[in-house]
Amino acid sequence: MKYNKVTDRDIEFLTGICGKEHVFTGSDIHEDFTHDEMTIYGKFSPEVVVEARSTEQVSDIMKYADSHNIPVTPRGSGTGLCGNAVALYGGILLSLAKMDKILEFDNDNFTTTVEPGVLLMTLAEEAINRGMMYPPDPGEKSATIGGNVMTNAGGMRAIKYGVTRDYVLGMTAVLISGEIINIGGKVVKNSSGYSIKDLLIGSEGTLAVITQLTLKLIPLPEESLSLLIPFDNLRQCFETVPKILQSRTYPTAIEFLQLQVIEAAEEYLGLHFPDKSAEAYILLTFDANSKQELTRIYQKAADVCLECGAKDVFISDTEERQTSIWKARGAFLEAIKTSTSEMDECDVVIPRTKLSPFMDHVDELEQKENLRIQSFGHAGDGNLHIYLCKDNIEDSVWKDKCEAAMNSLYEKSKELGGQISGEHGIGHAKNKFLKNSLGETTINLMHSIKRCFDPKELLNPGKIF
Repeated sequence: MKYNKVTDRDIEFLTGICGKEHVFTGSDIHEDFTHDEMTIYGKFSPEVVVEARSTEQVSDIMKYADSHNIPVTPRGSGTGLCGNAVALYGGILLSLAKMDKILEFDNDNFTTTVEPGVLLMTLAEEAINRGMMYPPDPGEKSATIGGNVMTNAGGMRAIKYGVTRDYVLGMTAVLISGEIINIGGKVVKNSSGYSIKDLLIGSEGTLAVITQLTLKLIPLPEESLSLLIPFDNLRQCFETVPKILQSRTYPTAIEFLQLQVIEAAEEYLGLHFPDKSAEAYILLTFDANSKQELTRIYQKAADVCLECGAKDVFISDTEERQTSIWKARGAFLEAIKTSTSEMDECDVVIPRTKLSPFMDHVDELEQKENLRIQSFGHAGDGNLHIYLCKDNIEDSVWKDKCEAAMNSLYEKSKELGGQISGEHGIGHAKNKFLKNSLGETTINLMHSIKRCFDPKELLNPGKIF
């Protein structure tokens, strides 16, 4: 792919659209714009960073980039883990972080309309203040809603409530030509031709730039409670998950925790975890609209766990306990990151019944490669987060070990009927594994869709494929 370099004339045009204070070049470009949360995947400097503040500005920028053959990389908070929002080929880095307004809460239709730069934690809090709930709950609360949509982010509540895709009703999108399209709306169902909306969700900014979103909300449950359940080993945890689901207790979250990661989080936070008597844990959360209903379902789930060999059941029904448990769970990624000099991540999703053989493979790989591997994830939906830790391994040796381990993990995932990404996307870091996972025919179909939307491959080039 051959693109034009950004010139002084281009900068002048962009400044005319967005204002001098929203256009950055050279040394004025903050280093954060060169990478996402995984610096192992390299740093790439855009030639210009432009902060858009309206759909019309995005349209003008896209139209200009298209006519001048300049690549455009859309970006939100930059909290991705696969190099999704970095400017591999320079050009324009289009920041949508300033488009951060919640435009409407519609209590009658149970919807909210937002700009893509609204932070997940902001939307979640504002919805709760109105007695409503935005169910998707990805781990990084400072991510933007636009970024969540572009990776179809999942999170801990996916087992009961689904993922981001399930809550996007409509959107305004800008094509590379600068054309503005409006898709869907506040309707509850829609069977009007191909679902362009669902095509754009999870497309990682390679097909269009989203500038407005209409999202579904639900009534806020009245009560919630968590159970922390210790087991002798991880296999028992995984074998218990189907039993919990079959009990029709409908947990909001089913997480698995391992002692070594809990201890890393304790050290990172300076916080005491309620129990460290076991090697592995299941963390369950339930919600309901009455204390009576909540008590019924959590007691039933607790009985199932005890019948499956749980050592105990700890009820987290106080704010202090809830804080200590969930703050530790939320800090797992940062705790692992600070415990090592460098790391790489595998975000596989496996059928729930295959979690044990996959984690057995992880243990074997750790021994074979003499490589520290830390893991946690969503046992309820089979999405595992596997982190390879560099520690004191020499650079050249680390690179070889990392490549061998990643190839082995993705091969095992394919063998067990899994996929290479459950919620973090592909970016440029994982695209080499995608073809082997999906096959040539599917990849060719995706290429055809990409060419239809973006024939010159100007939008977020080098990602996914």
